[in-house]
Amino acid sequence: MDTSEKMFEQACRVMPGGVNSPVRAYRAVGMTPRFIRGAKGAYITDVDGVEYIDYVGSWGPMILGHAHPRVLDAVAEVMQHGLSFGAPTGLETQLAELVVSMVPHIEMVRMVNSGTEAVMSAVRLARGATGRDKIIKFEGCYHGHSDSMLVKAGSGALTQGRPDSAGVPASIAENTLTATYNDLDSVEQLLAANRDEVAAVIVEPVAANMGVVPPAEGFLQGLRDLCDKYEALLIFDEVITGFRLARGGAQEYFGVRADLVTFGKIIGGGMPVGAFAGSRALMEQVAPTGPVYQAGTLSGNPVAMAAGLAQLTMLKENPDIYPQIEADAAWLAKQLRGLEETYHLGCTVNQIGSLLSVFFTEQPVTNYAGAKSSDTDKYAAYFRAMLGKKIYLAPAQFEAMFVGAAHTKQDLQATVDAAEAVMKAWKA
Repeated sequence: MDTSEKMFEQACRVMPGGVNSPVRAYRAVGMTPRFIRGAKGAYITDVDGVEYIDYVGSWGPMILGHAHPRVLDAVAEVMQHGLSFGAPTGLETQLAELVVSMVPHIEMVRMVNSGTEAVMSAVRLARGATGRDKIIKFEGCYHGHSDSMLVKAGSGALTQGRPDSAGVPASIAENTLTATYNDLDSVEQLLAANRDEVAAVIVEPVAANMGVVPPAEGFLQGLRDLCDKYEALLIFDEVITGFRLARGGAQEYFGVRADLVTFGKIIGGGMPVGAFAGSRALMEQVAPTGPVYQAGTLSGNPVAMAAGLAQLTMLKENPDIYPQIEADAAWLAKQLRGLEETYHLGCTVNQIGSLLSVFFTEQPVTNYAGAKSSDTDKYAAYFRAMLGKKIYLAPAQFEAMFVGAAHTKQDLQATVDAAEAVMKAWKA
């Protein structure tokens, strides 16, 4: 029994499933999770001292790499003055100003503590601003674990939502309608059938929680047009894409305007941070200037603000980061597709920006149904084999690989070499 196994056994006695977030338990890949001792740059090290090339990056925010010296220095300086005040600091204003300067179409920001909290608050604001109750989301898109977002589709686009978790009241779930990602007709059917009742359409501009599924040409602009037609708000959930696809996120990358945008941990350099943002007219409806209540003792935490300021400043000052990591991800995807052409193991590789996924299905993956056609047992075997070759991937088929600025050409080539060794062994 290695150290991780011993630590997991201990953790299971005091935490549900031994973890504080379900995917970390490695149940989807049939093994014991690796407990982590530390990370630096593109590498993560477990408690037994094994070092891996990391493509999880704390689920996205480590775009500059782990433990970047400039971020650590900023945190070290601020924490000397205290960890939390529950009162305003200038750092909050500085970070909000920086976010507004980078992201198109937003004028005000409210800091929160997680992506889940950001989405929950943005949805409440949309309902308060429109006086409507219903929300349209997309099957396979994840928006955190607030009650109204834990809903999946039934047997058709017009089927009323139902809870996707125990503990979610049906009375809440019935106000969440589910459409098909990349299918504008399914959205318009819901808007037409619930005319004057839909407050907002919320979407991951790039679906990254059913694996990476890019939007079809015209899909996001089509959502904008439909929201304008039916007078609903368009919410971009940019917990994954914000400051990763581009400095201005998906709005900049795709040239499509959202009414509200939500962000996650990337704006805090990996610290527990989130935010929602929009026009002044919308955001001033949030308390204390408006009737939509939202609050949080730790919102705008000074240590998290310092980390976010350091990371976002570097991203703003170094625009060449984005084309470079996109090119690296595209190269990696091309090599993996080449291995599939050689070994014919039934893989589909999706990539956009610095995000990519290897699906174990031969059909194109353009929505949740395509993603669900994947052979999850085969992915689990692939994950275990790649981990054995010191490549750290997400322990679930329906997650993204994140390429960052710290990954070198040697890291990428080592990853391709490992994948080829795995596929070659399988073919033999």
